[in-house]
Amino acid sequence: MDPKAQLVECPRDAMQGWKRIIPTLVKADYINALLDVGFHTIDFGSFVSPKLVPQMSDTADVLRLLKPSGTRLLAIVANLRGAEEACRFNRIDYLGFPFSVSETFQQRNANSSREESLERLDGIQGLCRDHGKELVVYMSMGFGNPYGDAYSLEILTGWMKRVHDLGVTIISLADTVGMATPAEVKQVVEETIPAFPGVTVGVHLHADPSAMREKFLAAWIAGCRRIDGAIGGIGGCPMADDELVGNMDTAAIIRSLEDRGVDTGLDMKAFEKAYTLAGNIFI
Repeated sequence: MDPKAQLVECPRDAMQGWKRIIPTLVKADYINALLDVGFHTIDFGSFVSPKLVPQMSDTADVLRLLKPSGTRLLAIVANLRGAEEACRFNRIDYLGFPFSVSETFQQRNANSSREESLERLDGIQGLCRDHGKELVVYMSMGFGNPYGDAYSLEILTGWMKRVHDLGVTIISLADTVGMATPAEVKQVVEETIPAFPGVTVGVHLHADPSAMREKFLAAWIAGCRRIDGAIGGIGGCPMADDELVGNMDTAAIIRSLEDRGVDTGLDMKAFEKAYTLAGNIFI
């Protein structure tokens, strides 16, 4: 794989809004299959309120069933309590925190204002330093929002700077409701990467199948090398209060990279096995 490329597989995002509860052993078997593929990182679970996201209530149990692997593991947290729980596990490499450019969505998603969330982030960053973890901040609604909240590149980069000032060096731009066009993705990525030379700027894009390839390529051509996806394009944010817009299909990402002559370095036989498992789970 291009040494700068980081493909992040997100079974957590695929599972979290799934209406039927997926058994713990089934989740673990699926993530273990993903660990064989060779992704840079797997976003495997979250330590959040089981009342709000019941599908993720067994994240700790799933983690205990995962086999050793060189693939990094990321868990989503929304507050200090969740971060403290995640930090109990040496196996977890990254804590992911959703921070929304939209005040409306931040209240909906984390029950806190953006200013309050920055205070939470500061505390979580301290926990990460103390426990050898790295913090990944997702800029939700990073390409605009449907709630009428003000949005511009200046607003986005202003919040990114405040997050970076806390010591965060991985920031992923999230198209939470899939509203960004390929041209908008390209523009935002081209503007933010040079503006934050000490930061790995990633993308977590949602799109319907007709727009997936174009949106991914827009980010890649603009220089983004940390790309989130989910097998089958399944998933979406259950807090967005609309029909879930799927993730980028990892198979489409891989095909697009191969078409551009990029060697992903992934074990494609293992990928095919995981893809088959996904077809049996998400039915």
